[in-house]
Amino acid sequence: MTHLAIDSPLVSFVTLVVIVGETLAMIAVGLHVHRPAQPLPWYLLSASAVLFAIGTTMRETSGHWLHPIDLHPIDLHPIDDAFTLLGYLGVGLAALIWLWPRQVHGDYDLLLDSALIGLGALLASWTFLISPILQSTEPGLDALVAATYPVLDALLLTLVAHSMATSTRAETSLWLLHAGLIAILLGDLGYSLEMARATSFGREFLLAPLLAAYATVGAAALHPTMATLGAPRHIHPHHSRQRASLIAIALIVASLVPVVGSSLDWLDRVVVSSLFALLLIGMLVRSERAIVRSARSERRAQYQADHDMLTGLLNRAALLRALRQHRERWAEQPICLLFIDLDDFKRVNDSYGHAVGDELITTAAARIRRVVRREDLVSRYGGDEFVVLSPLARPEASLLAERLIGAFVRPFGLSAGEIPITASVGIACAGPRGTNAAVHNLIRDADAAMYHAKQCSLGYAFHEDARREPATERRAWRAPTRSTSTAV
Repeated sequence: MTHLAIDSPLVSFVTLVVIVGETLAMIAVGLHVHRPAQPLPWYLLSASAVLFAIGTTMRETSGHWLHPIDLHPIDLHPIDDAFTLLGYLGVGLAALIWLWPRQVHGDYDLLLDSALIGLGALLASWTFLISPILQSTEPGLDALVAATYPVLDALLLTLVAHSMATSTRAETSLWLLHAGLIAILLGDLGYSLEMARATSFGREFLLAPLLAAYATVGAAALHPTMATLGAPRHIHPHHSRQRASLIAIALIVASLVPVVGSSLDWLDRVVVSSLFALLLIGMLVRSERAIVRSARSERRAQYQADHDMLTGLLNRAALLRALRQHRERWAEQPICLLFIDLDDFKRVNDSYGHAVGDELITTAAARIRRVVRREDLVSRYGGDEFVVLSPLARPEASLLAERLIGAFVRPFGLSAGEIPITASVGIACAGPRGTNAAVHNLIRDADAAMYHAKQCSLGYAFHEDARREPATERRAWRAPTRSTSTAV
């Protein structure tokens, strides 16, 4: 406020020295109190603050310092630019050190978004700043240095956008640093517009954002969250990608608007066309990656909806749809459904706990999968019950049932030790064109046959055979309560 109120080079110089000194003091206090794991970036920011202050002071006072002999103004250019560019280097290195541990390994969408932002900012810089600067400045070192500032600002904007896309609201110190860097960008934008002869600001207004940036960086150093900057942590990029994509699209649109319908010379056409082509390629790659990611997410969601998470087998809902989905392929073949239940599973679950019960279920599912054919459908129907749906005739179904029972002859080696478990299998068959029958009916009949096999210790039984038993015997073997699983 003092700097803006009093138009005096001496006041501006004193104000700059005071604020830079306070900033360095706050950084020193923050480093001493909070002791961050990565102190090097703060040292780099301190050095950059000093370098920016020296460069700004030289630039502002070069016209007021007089040589003692000939009383001519002392021209300190391009020494002032050298100090300023070194300040940019320090800020960039500090940002890279903080951002490096925040990489999302194996996920390059955030990096691609940041690159698109950088290209968009570079295209906007060329359209509004670099090209007008080159046209209004005599060719030489001055023009090259003046054109370098917008390029560095575009790179700095890229780092800020990437940092914002990988930060959380709780990182107050980092957000204060973002505000300080944006203030520096605003100040540089004013200087670049003056160099491009686009507008003219008072020097006091151009220096104000830099002073605000110093104070903001100092406040960031005092906040306790400064100690966690640069610490590795997991990044969830989904919402960050959306923010970064919106920023990239906004920059692309903003940079293309003044180009449409304007007259460009050959250099402008080459640069704008090249940058625009890179932007289009980047957006196409980004869109393709988004489509691939979306398709992968849909497949993952569909797999989770159709499969049992413990065993990887089809779940009950997927089994009920399977017969309809395979109707055309199995139209001319007989269909058999085998209902498998583990004997005495409840005893194992109660004796050893649910974790061992889950181990048993997983191992049993693996044994069943090794026995059946690749085209057979295997499902965990619920608890310790499994279903195999296969295009088989009765003799082949009988052989498959014997192999399934044989898979349970060897005891299960679980964490609780060797546990013997047997299985009972019920079979229900339908002839060719039997796929029109409801799968619920096949499950019901196979379930009843499984109870008959379990009660009579037959190993496996067909539903047709169970129906031929006398009514009194059927009532006898249907009476026992069903053994249910409590394992998840």
